[in-house]
Amino acid sequence: MTPRIFRRALVAATAVALTVTTTAIAAPDNHQPPAPARLGALVPAPVWSQARQHDDFKLTPGTKVVATTRDASGVAAYLATVLGLHPGVADHGRGNAITLRLGHDPRIGTEGYTLDIRHGGVELAANTSDGLFEGVQSLRQLVHAGTLPGGSVLDYPRFEHRGAMLDVARHFFGVDDVKRYIDEIAMFKINYLHLHLADDQGWRIEIKSWPNLTAYGASTEVGGGPGGYYTQDQYKDLVAYAESRHITIVPEIDMPGHTNAALASYAELNCDGVAPPLYTGTSVGFSSLCVAKDITYRFLDDVIRELASITPGPYLHIGGDEAHATTPADYQTFMHRMLPIVAKYGKIATGWHELAKTNPDPSALPQYWGTDSTDTDVAAAAARGNKVIMSPANKTYLDMKYNPNTPIGQKWAGLIEEKDAYGWDPGTFLDGVPESSVQGVEAPLWTETIVTMADIEYMAFPRLPAIAELGWSPWSTHDYDDFARRVAAQAPTWDAMGINYYRSPQIPW
Repeated sequence: MTPRIFRRALVAATAVALTVTTTAIAAPDNHQPPAPARLGALVPAPVWSQARQHDDFKLTPGTKVVATTRDASGVAAYLATVLGLHPGVADHGRGNAITLRLGHDPRIGTEGYTLDIRHGGVELAANTSDGLFEGVQSLRQLVHAGTLPGGSVLDYPRFEHRGAMLDVARHFFGVDDVKRYIDEIAMFKINYLHLHLADDQGWRIEIKSWPNLTAYGASTEVGGGPGGYYTQDQYKDLVAYAESRHITIVPEIDMPGHTNAALASYAELNCDGVAPPLYTGTSVGFSSLCVAKDITYRFLDDVIRELASITPGPYLHIGGDEAHATTPADYQTFMHRMLPIVAKYGKIATGWHELAKTNPDPSALPQYWGTDSTDTDVAAAAARGNKVIMSPANKTYLDMKYNPNTPIGQKWAGLIEEKDAYGWDPGTFLDGVPESSVQGVEAPLWTETIVTMADIEYMAFPRLPAIAELGWSPWSTHDYDDFARRVAAQAPTWDAMGINYYRSPQIPW
């Protein structure tokens, strides 16, 4: 499905009647009575909502989406597109209008919003365009047969980082597929897309100063397929598309392990000066850059320089996991030379949690992917001031099978059904890492067995919305039965969009 066709599907999906069966979230401080079910179907759950009976807003062909300022006009145009309405810029909305306002509400921070739906009009307000965009995702979910239910919503995120990761190295996915995934994850207030751009099986981003990385290193994938890569212009297009959905791209070049594609492309990066053959299998831990060679760091300086120049977001992921072919001493040496290169080009380093054992600068973000609730290195990093991204593999890895009969996926970290993906608390999961040290959550999707866009969707939905809710919603709203009913209400929209989701028996579809 092309982006244009997919956008048409988004418009159609927004008009689908959503069966809303859940209860609303009670106000946090004033013990408001629960709202009628139809205002309580949002995923992720909001901080607070309150319904008003007999105050619904009817969408008509004359309904306009009005931005009160130029800064709100981009989100207004997006909302008009997905609802099939007409955008405009005016001092204030009048009559039959959905009005988007930017203001200064201290309750909601930079990504929160307030939504007020009345018979005479709808007002969505936020402090930033990011907040307006997240409010739009809620508004879209509330449309039922051309009607928005009367009521109010106050909402803001629990964690700053709510991420999804897509591995395009093991199997390559083109620009249109990534854009489709961006549209899908944006619906659930995901604000970071981590792209795993290089691994043993393929190098997927053009580096102009080292052209053989893509001329040769990108020429295959797991199973021996054709592979592929993004030119820098294509990557910049993806970055811009993600920005239009208020998502920040985080590029990853894994190192010093997971580097066979680079080692095969340039013999001088190997300690013995001999390039290994390209690799199309799925084993891990056998490759390593040559830590002792200066050319290794000249190479990485060029890679980081070029990648940083086309990545406006603050983060650059340097991997660091499963470096079994690198000695512990060499790993320390490597990271102590590598981290300053990232800083040199104005980026904040993030990496898999093995990074924590190198005592990085407190600005670095270790990403925890273990399956245990204890990791002394990560706890020590948190104590030093490092924030942690939570991605425990037995909870968040979307490539894990749902059950033993799932036709694709892996099971080394465990089977992950919907209750498993939802049933943990990022703020308390890891001993010694309090909620104040948690930057957020991320749901990685590795692609050793994932070949098509339909495969991506089957493994991501409905588990990705579970991880998204853990990242956005206050823990006080955590209730699996309520969540399952709200996810079930998304099915008509997913059907209209052609999303190939797994019909978990743990959800009352």
